Amino acid sequence: MSDTEAVKKNVKDYIVREFLVGEDPNSLTDSTPLISGGILDSISTIKLVTFLEQSYHIEIQAHEMSADHLDNLSRIAAIVQEKSAT
Repeated sequence: MSDTEAVKKNVKDYIVREFLVGEDPNSLTDSTPLISGGILDSISTIKLVTFLEQSYHIEIQAHEMSADHLDNLSRIAAIVQEKSAT
């Protein structure tokens, strides 16, 4: 499993466990809109960012806490990879 796929799986597991309790995990795909689709609100987005920062030892800036960066698993994996590389 690639690093990107591992990040996607870890984040997906977290989102299902924390925000989609009782939902079918298979309904959350790499491109499911999380913020624009209403799965994550402002509070849950902050919780997700805290999870990412603690899990991957990265820092996500305030302007990056948006749908542009965190709206789906693919975008989340991309920002984690970008931040981990620096």
